[in-house]
Amino acid sequence: MNKPLRRIAIFCGVLVLALLVRANWLQFIESESLANHENNRRVKIAQFSQPRGDIIVGDRPVTGSKKVTDAEFAYRRTFTDGPMYAPVTGYASQSQGMSLLENTYDKVLSGQDDRFAIGRALDVLTGEKPRGGDVITTIDPKAQKAAYKGLTGLDARGAVVALDPRTGRVLSLVSTPSYDPSVFAGLSFKEGDKFKALNDDKGKPLANRALRETYPPGSTFKILTAAAALEHGVISDIDAPSDAESPYPLPLSTNKIGSEAGDEVCDKASLKTAMQYSCNNVFLDAASKVGADKMRETAEKFGFNADVYAEDFGDMLATKSLYPDKLDRPGTALTGMGQGSLTSTPMQMAMVTAALANGGKLMQPYIVEELRGPDLSTLEKREPAVKSQAVSEETAEQVREMMEFTAEEGSAKRALIDGVTVGGKTGTAQRGVDVSQEVPYGWFVSYGQKGDASVAVAVFIDPTDMDISREDISGGRLGAPIAKSVMKAVLDD
Repeated sequence: MNKPLRRIAIFCGVLVLALLVRANWLQFIESESLANHENNRRVKIAQFSQPRGDIIVGDRPVTGSKKVTDAEFAYRRTFTDGPMYAPVTGYASQSQGMSLLENTYDKVLSGQDDRFAIGRALDVLTGEKPRGGDVITTIDPKAQKAAYKGLTGLDARGAVVALDPRTGRVLSLVSTPSYDPSVFAGLSFKEGDKFKALNDDKGKPLANRALRETYPPGSTFKILTAAAALEHGVISDIDAPSDAESPYPLPLSTNKIGSEAGDEVCDKASLKTAMQYSCNNVFLDAASKVGADKMRETAEKFGFNADVYAEDFGDMLATKSLYPDKLDRPGTALTGMGQGSLTSTPMQMAMVTAALANGGKLMQPYIVEELRGPDLSTLEKREPAVKSQAVSEETAEQVREMMEFTAEEGSAKRALIDGVTVGGKTGTAQRGVDVSQEVPYGWFVSYGQKGDASVAVAVFIDPTDMDISREDISGGRLGAPIAKSVMKAVLDD
């Protein structure tokens, strides 16, 4: 063989070898990622080729599947009480993809989970119609309805999260304004236009305010400041007068911060009285004395600066609530009243409240109780797990004493329920650079205990679109009645 032919033969051999290597690489290394790629049409066809399993709330499915004739996708997703449950279920759209539980547990719901392989093989042999598995949630339908009705009754942007303090089960998770996932579940241009309209809406109905949006928590954070001050020995007696002046001179600053209750009530007030009247000076002073590092340490034990759902819930992951690093003295003091550069999700403030109601023990929140196969067999079952011992039982008991006093004699009276032990804390959080031009946020956190049952609630309200005067915006006025209705829904026999 002459030299040119030999070179051509070697070159062709290299090309054939490269082709074989690439083919094997695609077949054995990248096959799974390609098979599950979002742009792989076969993936979507498989997702909607049969009835999807259901997302269950209180023994009742809140999703369904509808047969579609003369279409590439055989089934279309349907939703019952879609706007009320959308922050939990998410959407499953043939054109827009999936979100939240529909996305996280798509393989189970669509029947493509590897654990169904034997069942799928038997279905082929027996001629049975394949079906997906079910996702059983922890949501209490009565609590969810009470929360949704409360927020929509105000016509407000907002969120409600309710937790079982003993287990971490999510009993209610609501965000408003909301949307109906059914209206864009298909492929039509009309449905695409509806999704675009929702996406462009200034009210952000597609946003999950309970999990994915962070805000300054305002005075609701004072329950954590009180816990930090007690836990680190800065305050030892909740009834003893403090040395915090009102208005309070912010450290290293000429600014002085007053309180709505007035200087006569708040000047040198005890921690208990300060909680009752939400006196800013006592909590600013407490945070300043605890110091940035110990304040951050306590906040992190309650869940700040960390993922909420971590690996367990995939797409249900909540945005981190942040207690900032490297705060100066004025910044640290401001966090004591829930302002400054501190941010929190409603989920996070529900976690803080739940931990205090549970003797200082923070349980890992979870929203899925069980995964079931098409034959109703249990695939996975969630067990409660301790996330941290945020503060001691003694500290938690003292904070609860103050919160219950605040409900009985202070700004949280609207949350009281006959026959139920209730603790609460209101919050009004300023936002923006010019606080005189921006309407504040309203917050309310509370817990209710009746016998062995308990519930912790966080209510967040953004009154931007509400027809309400600035003077009427407060967590106690707007949020407490909602929290009360949610607690009653959970605790009523």
